[in-house]
Amino acid sequence: MGSIDRSGTFPLGRRQVKRMGYGAMQLAGPGVFGPPRDHDTALAVLREAVAQGVDHIDTSDFYGPHITNRLIREALAPYPDDLVIVTKIGARRDDKGAWLPAFAPDELKQAVHDNLRNLGLDVLDVVNLRLMFSAHGPAEGPIEASLTVLAELQQQGLIRHLGLSNATAAQVAQAQRIAPIVCVQNEYNLARRADDPLIDALAKDGIAYVPFFPLGGFTPLQSTILSDVAARLGVTPMQTALAWLLRRSPNILLIPGTSSLAHLRENLAAAELDLPDEALAALEGVGRSGTG
Repeated sequence: MGSIDRSGTFPLGRRQVKRMGYGAMQLAGPGVFGPPRDHDTALAVLREAVAQGVDHIDTSDFYGPHITNRLIREALAPYPDDLVIVTKIGARRDDKGAWLPAFAPDELKQAVHDNLRNLGLDVLDVVNLRLMFSAHGPAEGPIEASLTVLAELQQQGLIRHLGLSNATAAQVAQAQRIAPIVCVQNEYNLARRADDPLIDALAKDGIAYVPFFPLGGFTPLQSTILSDVAARLGVTPMQTALAWLLRRSPNILLIPGTSSLAHLRENLAAAELDLPDEALAALEGVGRSGTG
């Protein structure tokens, strides 16, 4: 199976990456906790993603915890020269799998070293600071102390580039005064479009926007409009939703996650889907209604 054109590239730090990447979160066990259901399949998915031309993988050491990073290392090390691995810190898991904030300087430093060790790297390409001021999406809160710790680690040569996850526009602006930000990773998809103004502002500054839950996450997108458009195009609703994101703005980088080889190939094929204008016009109705 040949390499797929990923609908162009966009800068992510020092590299130009293909806009269709891969998110490793679903390689961990149920609830993103514990080992994968099938270890060998998890390795096969990672290897197939890279074989298909993916050069941008999103992960975190709190997936598992430690599980996805170790799988990435086992499957892909020594890494291809063009592979960008993006991780995130700022959270931890308790022994029951709950997601807890981990913003203290020592926690952030430990997280960076854990990522380096488990990925088998000397320097992390991109580290996103995951903000957890609310259980319901981005919320205002202080970031200067935490981001300053990461900027110091960057100056020490342990991190090449910094990003933010689950951030407000005000926090992005504040972060830019502390250190350059190369990407913002927030929840965004066809039905959840609160970040429309932020995406456009970041595009003007050449900053990548990476939607998490691009297909709805734990509650997959359900929309009559989306299903109807997909049926007319002869593709799946999820492929249509991914193709819409690629058309939404040139600075959007996608990281759809899956633990299935079939779903991986289906997701990657969405990069070749050309949405006609009438399909785009119809899909705008999903965002206006929230569900379609």
